[in-house]
Amino acid sequence: MKKIKGGVCAPKGFKANGVHCGIRKNKNKLDLALITCDVKCKAAGVYTKNKVKGAPLTVTKANIADGTAQAVICNSGNANTCNADGIEKAKMMCDMVQKHTSISASDVIVASTGVIGEVLNMQPIAEGMPSLVEGLSDKGSEYAAKAIMTTDRVMKEIAYSFEIDGRECRIGGIAKGSGMINPNMATLLCFVTTDVNISSEMLSCALSKTVKETLNMVCIDGDTSTNDMLSIMSSGLAGNKEIEGKGKEYNEFSKCLKKALTHLAREIAKDGEGATKLLECKVVKAKNAKCAKSIAQSVISSSLVKAAMFAADANWGRILCAIGYTDEKFDVDKIDVDLKSTAGMIRVCENGSGIPFDEDVASKILSQDEVTIIVTCNDGGAKATAWGCDLTYEYVKINADYRT
Repeated sequence: MKKIKGGVCAPKGFKANGVHCGIRKNKNKLDLALITCDVKCKAAGVYTKNKVKGAPLTVTKANIADGTAQAVICNSGNANTCNADGIEKAKMMCDMVQKHTSISASDVIVASTGVIGEVLNMQPIAEGMPSLVEGLSDKGSEYAAKAIMTTDRVMKEIAYSFEIDGRECRIGGIAKGSGMINPNMATLLCFVTTDVNISSEMLSCALSKTVKETLNMVCIDGDTSTNDMLSIMSSGLAGNKEIEGKGKEYNEFSKCLKKALTHLAREIAKDGEGATKLLECKVVKAKNAKCAKSIAQSVISSSLVKAAMFAADANWGRILCAIGYTDEKFDVDKIDVDLKSTAGMIRVCENGSGIPFDEDVASKILSQDEVTIIVTCNDGGAKATAWGCDLTYEYVKINADYRT
C-alpha cells in the first residue's frame, strides 16, 4: 500500500471539478462540486443519526437504495435543511446533473453543507452547471475538495494504491469538516471513490465497519450535524475478480479503506474550528473493544480536557474525570495516563492516582501541534483510538457569528 496523488480522481474512471457559482458571497471560495464516473458504480453510504436530517440525505438514500450510483453533486454555503422545499431542491440538483451529463438523476448522490434553515437558491447552481461539467477532469479532485469546504482552513484529500489479485487498485477520498462534529456516524461530508471490483453488499459491509473505527471516533465540539454523510462509489475498473464475500481480498480492501478514512479523520480533527493542535487518545489494555472506544471518545470529547490541552496544562484529573463518567465497567485503580508528543513522553497518573512529574517538561510536551493521551487500563487486550482538538477562544468567535 502506498500513498499517491489524485484524491477521488486517482481510481480509474473518475473525474471531478469544483467552481464558484454564487451560493457563497465570497467569489474566491468555490461552492459547487461534482464527481462523476465513466461507468455506473456500486455504491454505499452512512448518514447522521441526528433526527433533524438535511433533505439531500433523504434523496441520496433513495437514489442508492439499489446499491448503485454514478455521480456526486455537493454545494457549500447552504445546508438545504429544515426547508419546506428541501426535497424538491435536492431532486432538482440531481436533475441538473442528468441534464448536463446524461447520468440518470436516480444515480446521483446529492449533498449540501452550510447554514441550516435558509432556502437554497437554485439559480446560481443552474448557472454554474455548464462550467462545472465542462471542467470535469481526472485532475479535478482538488477543486471538488475545495468546493465542499465551509469553515475548513485546509483541503482534505487522500489516495492510496494497493494490490488485489495481482491487479493495481486505488482508493481516493475528499472530506470537509471543521465544526459541528461529534462521533455519531461520520459526522461531516466525505466522498470516497475506488476502482476495486466489489459487490454492493460487501462495499456496504466494509464501509459500515470501518467508519466505526475511524470517522466515528472524531469529536470537535460535541454537536452532531444534520447533513453528515459518507458515500463511496466503486467503478470496478481495476479488473480484479469481484469481491463477493469476506476473505483475503475483502480484508485487503478493508485495510486500505481504513487507512484512507483514518487519514481523513486525523485531518478533520486537526482542522477543528479554532484548533491549535491535534489531540489523539489511545486506550490500550482495555477489557474489551467497547470499553476502549467509550473511554477514548469520552476523553477526546471533554471540553475541560480540550481547554487544558489548549493551555498546555497537564491537568490529568480532568482526563480521569472524563474516563470516570463513561458507562463501561473498569477498575479505576489500575489506570495509568501518559502524555506524549514529538517533545517526549511523561507519565502523570499511575494506578488511578497522581504521581510526581516535572510540570515544565509536561508543558513542553503539550505545546506541540500533535499531542497523544495514552490511557492504559491494565485490564485486558483491547485498544481504540479517538481524535479531536483543543478548545480555543477562536472556536467561540467563529461560531458566535457563523451565520451573520
